[in-house]
Amino acid sequence: MESSKEDKERQAEVKRLFRPIEELKKDFEELNVVIETDMQIMVRLINKFNSSSSTLEEKIAALFDLEYYVHQMDNAQDLLSFGGLQVVINGLNSTEPLVKEYAAFVLGAAFSSNPKVQVEAIEGGALQKLLVILATEQPLTAKKKVLFALCSLLRHFPYAQQQFLKLGGLQVLRSLVQQKGTEVLAVRVVTLLYDLVTEKMFAEEEAELTRETSPEKLQQYRQVHLLPSLREQGWCEITAHLLALPEHDAREKVLQTLGALLVTCRDHYHQDPQLSRMLASLQDEYQVLAALELQDGEDEGYFRELLGSINSLLKELS
Repeated sequence: MESSKEDKERQAEVKRLFRPIEELKKDFEELNVVIETDMQIMVRLINKFNSSSSTLEEKIAALFDLEYYVHQMDNAQDLLSFGGLQVVINGLNSTEPLVKEYAAFVLGAAFSSNPKVQVEAIEGGALQKLLVILATEQPLTAKKKVLFALCSLLRHFPYAQQQFLKLGGLQVLRSLVQQKGTEVLAVRVVTLLYDLVTEKMFAEEEAELTRETSPEKLQQYRQVHLLPSLREQGWCEITAHLLALPEHDAREKVLQTLGALLVTCRDHYHQDPQLSRMLASLQDEYQVLAALELQDGEDEGYFRELLGSINSLLKELS
C-alpha cells in the first residue's frame, strides 16, 4: 500500500512539473512569448534569406540556422511544400560565394536520404547549378559544400545518376581533381565514385536474390552506365595516381576504389608501371606499420587491413 501511495504522489509531482503543452502555451502567451513551430521558423528564415533588405550576414545566418532544421526528413519535405527548397536552389546562382556555399550546405542536409526532396531538386535544376559551381573558379570552401550536396543528391537516386552522366558530371569531377591544391576534394570525389559503383552493384545483386527492388528502380540502375564512362574518361589512371596522396585515410579510399574498378580497369592497371611501383612501395611501408600494430597487441589493426587491400590488388595484377 505504501508503495502505491508513493507512486501516486510521484505521478502527481510529474504531472505538476510536466504540464500539457496547451497550458504552457497559455502561460507563454500571458508573458507575450510565442512558441513557433519548425515550419514557422523555416518560413521566417526563408523570408529573411530571400529579402532584398537583408544584409549578406543576415542571409548567411538564415541559411546556417535553416540547415539545422532540414536534417529532419519531415522538415525538409515541409521546406519543399511552401516553396522554400526552390528559393535555396536559386541561391546557388548568387554572385556571392558565401551564399553559394551556405545554400549548398542546406541542400546537402535536405537531400540526404530524402527521395521526395531529391526528386524535386532534380526538377528544380539543382544538379546543373551544382555542376556549374564545381566547373568554375570558386573558393575551395564553397566547392567542398557543393560536392557534399552533389553526393547527397546522387546517392540512392539512379535517375539523378543518369542525368549526372548526361550532363558531363564525370568530366567536371575529373577537372576538379586534376587542379592543384584540391587534394581534399579528390579524396571525396573518389569516395563518391566508390559509393556509386558499389551501390549499383548491390542494387542489382539484391534484385536478383530477393526480388525486393522495384522493377522501375532496377531499370533505372541498369541505365546508369557508370563503369564504361569511368573507363572511357580516364578514371582508371586518375584513381591509380591518387595513391600518391600521403594520408592513410586518403590511400584507404583510393585502394577501395581501385578494388571496385578492378574488373573494368584491369588492362589499364597492368599497363601502368607507376601503379605497380606505388603498390610495391606502399606494401613495404604498411608491412612495417602492421608489424608495429601486432607488437602493440592489435591483431586486426587498421594498417593490417590496408596491407591486405594492397596484397590482394598486387595478387590480382601479377
